[in-house]
Amino acid sequence: MNKDQVKGAAKDVGGKIQEEVGKLMGRKKQQAKGLKHQAEGKAQEHFGDLKENLEDAKDAIKDALKP
Repeated sequence: MNKDQVKGAAKDVGGKIQEEVGKLMGRKKQQAKGLKHQAEGKAQEHFGDLKENLEDAKDAIKDALKP
């Protein structure tokens, strides 16, 4: 796991909490902010996944090219 995956997951969870608090308090703006943070968190997580996959592919190529 890399830092983007961890930060993204944390932002997603924080956004879910923010959304639920907004629902409980009847505040649409708070709910919208929570949904925005969830989307940002998921995007950052996916970016971290991509970075990790690229690193794995790079390592696999190096291993395949070893004599």
